[in-house]
Amino acid sequence: MFPQLENLVNVDEDVTDERYGHYPDRRPISELLYYGLILADKPAGPTSHEVVAWVKRILEIEKAGHSGTLDPGATGLLPIGLGEGTKALGVLLLGPKEYYALARLHAHAPADKIRRVMQEFTGEIYQRPPQRSSVKRVTRVRTVYAFDYIEDYDRLILMRVLCQAGTYIRKIIYDIGEVLSPGATMVELRRTQVSNLYEKDGLVRLHDLADAYQRYKETGDEEKLRRLIRPIEHCLEGIRGITVRDTAVDALCHGAPLAVPGVIAVPKDLRAGELVGVYTLKGEIVGLAEAAMTKEQIEESARGVAFVMKRLIMRPDTYPKAWRSRGEHAAAPDVAVRPEVDLGKLESDDV
Repeated sequence: MFPQLENLVNVDEDVTDERYGHYPDRRPISELLYYGLILADKPAGPTSHEVVAWVKRILEIEKAGHSGTLDPGATGLLPIGLGEGTKALGVLLLGPKEYYALARLHAHAPADKIRRVMQEFTGEIYQRPPQRSSVKRVTRVRTVYAFDYIEDYDRLILMRVLCQAGTYIRKIIYDIGEVLSPGATMVELRRTQVSNLYEKDGLVRLHDLADAYQRYKETGDEEKLRRLIRPIEHCLEGIRGITVRDTAVDALCHGAPLAVPGVIAVPKDLRAGELVGVYTLKGEIVGLAEAAMTKEQIEESARGVAFVMKRLIMRPDTYPKAWRSRGEHAAAPDVAVRPEVDLGKLESDDV
């Protein structure tokens, strides 16, 4: 059970059909490569896109993507989603990122003065992306949660930065140098945290991944590969989840909103407008949705839209069809349609 599915309150009861879907930790390797997460240890030199391209080549898959670009010279945690798992990576932008940076001052400065300036860059700061960045260069507000002076040697300063996603550490160091007058340059940068994912949890080196996949192909031994590739649900621990009945899953995968009869369990203090992960009773992620009701409203209602799907992750037809479109009979006589879904009126999401 994932943390986001703990302490949920049941608003209804149901059981899952073992014939469909897979428990995340028991997915076949073919499915794990479609709903997987790799915490890659990016080396210095290649771009983040090159690392993703190598992962695709190693695992012989067509689709993969990363969250949070690291400069070629930077190292550390690079979350890589496999297959449809790439659609879940956006949630990581909601959480903080931690970096350890080595800066070189262009002239000596007292340690206490450096610490005071670092404190001035803690909290909300204005920042304009550097010229080499790929985003539009407009001034924006970013939050630095912690800025620690670790140690120094001559004009080299080791610092720790915990900040909001989208913060440029190189630019912060440059700005600190400007305030100190002599100037400063970033020498090295390593990322150690992305939202709920940490370096201490164990990062994956590409040659280990290649070795594990070759061992699996040649001998069928899955053990090492399963240690390196996690279920994609791990990257969604930063937002709370809800569970739905099996008969609602396929309609959701086709873009239908989640009606009250399809809901099984929700957080006890669910808020309207809250972004949540939608899971099967096996713990598989179906997609991301926005709550349209509170827990109390769901309990008091017999019908109505409880959640609006915002991002679909699970492939259609993973679970059997239990809904009908206009003019079509139900897929099976023993499955009630709750409620009837008119696919012609549904808007497709950006998936």
